[in-house]
Amino acid sequence: MIIRYLLVSVGSGILFAVMDSVINANPLARNLFSVFEPIARKSINIPLGITIDIFYGFAMAGTFLLLRRSLPGESPVAKGLFFGLLVWFFRVAMQVASQSMMYAVPVPTSLYMLISGLIEMLILGLIYGAAFKTPYK
Repeated sequence: MIIRYLLVSVGSGILFAVMDSVINANPLARNLFSVFEPIARKSINIPLGITIDIFYGFAMAGTFLLLRRSLPGESPVAKGLFFGLLVWFFRVAMQVASQSMMYAVPVPTSLYMLISGLIEMLILGLIYGAAFKTPYK
């Protein structure tokens, strides 16, 4: 189980980094996120970003393992999807709500962040559900 946890954590962290780059670097996102240009960094520390995403992979995989017994659903897929929704709410939806209260963020930008974040978290949740589908002990 430890080896699987390590592999899934690193793999999901790398996938997290790839999805983030695709979600944030495409032409539509660059146009929508131009509202943040005045406060955005001019360059990104890619090694640090990947390290943070791998750390997120460990944290999220570990959290899934701790919560999986209490997540609704009978199948690992259902548990993974629910976990993805839960993480989406606490990571993405609350951030978008806070930003809309503090900054003049256009509605299309907020919707893009909500939808792309939902897709990202559901994919990660499915991976955790599929990877840790062994019976609970």
